[in-house]
Amino acid sequence: MSIKIAFSAVAMSVVMTQAASAAMVTFSNASLWNGFSAAQGASVATENFNSYNGFYLNGLTGTAGGIQWTASAPGELYAGSGFMSTNSPEALLTFTMSPSVQGVAGNFFSTDASFNIIPAIIGVQLADGSAYVGNATSLSDFVGFYSTGASISSISITVAGNLPAGTNFATVDNLYFAVPAPGAVALIGLAGLIGGSRKRRR
Repeated sequence: MSIKIAFSAVAMSVVMTQAASAAMVTFSNASLWNGFSAAQGASVATENFNSYNGFYLNGLTGTAGGIQWTASAPGELYAGSGFMSTNSPEALLTFTMSPSVQGVAGNFFSTDASFNIIPAIIGVQLADGSAYVGNATSLSDFVGFYSTGASISSISITVAGNLPAGTNFATVDNLYFAVPAPGAVALIGLAGLIGGSRKRRR
């Protein structure tokens, strides 16, 4: 597939939120997110949560490709079946990243207390307010973000819509981090400076 065709497909499949001289791009397709990240010169690191099982206090940390993530949720955390989840139903699950990243994505869905996947409405939000809301019904449901400007420091997941109340646990599998090459980071910074100087001249 040519670069032109690939980017045409991305343009038809993503939502772009313009902000000054940069954009936050939102994806619901893993292949498109991976392709877009690669086109930006980013490498992708994956946390699959396979080494976690049982109850965890807030502040749980792990690393993937040099990125340290920290998980927290009201009522603490619970892991199993290769998933990271909240310990309390309808609680907000948040991951912070250090250092911050240009892209973050994952398989986000709802599970019951036994880690069975149940249909629900999911909300995924970044610290800057960028957000996605949609239905999640399976392990393969995917949401991803990529910033062409400011880096991303956190991502939060909520679930709702399955009755009765008290049965929805926000759950994540395969959390992905997109980290640009050092040269790409410098170019992003330079583009921001140039964009800012152009605005001052107007």
